[in-house]
Amino acid sequence: MTSGMPSLIFTGLAQLVEHWSPKPGVGSSSLSTRANIFWKMAGIVNYISESYNELKNHVTWPTWTEAQKLTVLVAVFSIIFSLAIWGVDTVFSEAIEQYFVWVKS
Repeated sequence: MTSGMPSLIFTGLAQLVEHWSPKPGVGSSSLSTRANIFWKMAGIVNYISESYNELKNHVTWPTWTEAQKLTVLVAVFSIIFSLAIWGVDTVFSEAIEQYFVWVKS
C-alpha cells in the first residue's frame, strides 16, 4: 500500500456513507468532514514529529560556555540599544516641548 492509499480509501468510504442534506452547508458532522479533520490532525502530528527529529539530530547546538557568552553579549547590546533609544526619545520630547512653548507665547 502506498502512503496516499489509506487517504483515498477512507475519504471514498466516507463519501459513500455520507448523508447529503438538501440544504447546502448542512451536515457538518458528516464522515468526510471528520475524515478531513483526522488527516489534518495527522499532518500536525507528523509536522511536530519531524520538527523534533530535526532539532534533536540535525541542529548543531552551541556549548554551554558559548551560549553563556552569547547571552551576555545580547544582554549588553540590548541595554546599550535601549539607552540609545531613551536618549533619542528624551531629546525629541524636549524639542517638542520647547516647540509648544514657543508656539504658545
